Amino acid sequence: NYIVLGTLHHPEVLKVPLSLSELLTVGISSVQRPQGSYLLHTLQSLFQVSSEAELKSIVVLVHLSDPDPEWLSQTVANISDLFNLHIEARKLLVVHGLLDNSPLKNINQYSSCEELYFRQKVDYALLMNFASNLSDYFLLMDDHVQYTFYFVSAIYWALSAWKEFPWVILEFSSLRFSGKVFHSRDLSHLASFFLLFPRNTSASMLLSRFHLLLAQNVPIHLSPSMFHHMGNYSELEDTCFPVEKDKVFGEPDNPTAIVVTDMMSILNIVPLYAYVLNEEPYTTLDPEKGNHLTVILDRPQKIIRIVVLTGIEENGMYRLQKGRVLLGYDIMEHSKRCVRYFLLGPLVRGNLDQRVFYDEDSMEKLSCIRLEVSESQQWLVIRQIKVWTDPEDEES
Repeated sequence: NYIVLGTLHHPEVLKVPLSLSELLTVGISSVQRPQGSYLLHTLQSLFQVSSEAELKSIVVLVHLSDPDPEWLSQTVANISDLFNLHIEARKLLVVHGLLDNSPLKNINQYSSCEELYFRQKVDYALLMNFASNLSDYFLLMDDHVQYTFYFVSAIYWALSAWKEFPWVILEFSSLRFSGKVFHSRDLSHLASFFLLFPRNTSASMLLSRFHLLLAQNVPIHLSPSMFHHMGNYSELEDTCFPVEKDKVFGEPDNPTAIVVTDMMSILNIVPLYAYVLNEEPYTTLDPEKGNHLTVILDRPQKIIRIVVLTGIEENGMYRLQKGRVLLGYDIMEHSKRCVRYFLLGPLVRGNLDQRVFYDEDSMEKLSCIRLEVSESQQWLVIRQIKVWTDPEDEES
């Protein structure tokens, strides 16, 4: 069985066996740019930072979306020369497709953001249609991105941790488009979503709303960023797609709080050790499913990032094997506990590092941060809980 999606205009039509199924498809859409292409550098970065074991779980899909036949031929030749081994191993697939009745110009000929927005939405829609049957998950990437070591492993472990929880998009970068992971089953819906709106509706705006359609209320942004922008845009692209830079947080500023737990404390080790910004961890014996350690803030705060570290730093022993972090609202003064809790995220290999987002126009602030044990184990070391507050909230 083979799939041929879209209208293919390359002399060698790519045929993808339907039986091919990997964990993750890395999808890259590439166009010709006046200042030159960064696609080859992007692919070199991807393959250089990926181990042989990691490559076994991914397939890289490159969609060449420019209509210029000379550029297409030269780009295909360059990719074949540099990455022939990956092509032969079917770890790198290259396709070219155009949407019926939507002729696309060379990107150098565009003069408005509206034209670029439409072009990008069509490119992404075609890329996602090509990718829909290749793997369980899809990573959206652009063709001018630097990859970091172990990005495949980081995504693998995050997907494993999130498997029991509902999600639509997991974000592994601050970039506007690159670094977003989707369920492949959602790609056809997202492709249709891109083409449903007027030409002047940007892909970034639609991506920021797509998760709401499938009941994910706020973005899920995992830190640190795995991907970073490389190279320069054209002047028009700079205007239409301003580069998102990684947010600089500085040092954590844990606000004043009390810390309570229903776990067994050892000797004179108190729960507050887990929250005070020093080297002393909180150690407990035989935590059971449902046990918790909860930080109760002295007053509600606009928290923007939370880090939870468990286990011994050198070797990871005694980390929380299965746990999650919940965010609490509406403090009950007489009992010093929160009425409502919502999931921030599960721990990934014993740790969590996530941005905290709020519903649009929400004035709510956090009162509790709850680390909950999801599976009983023996020893547990909670090394550190770090919190960053919103500086603007402090000023107000």
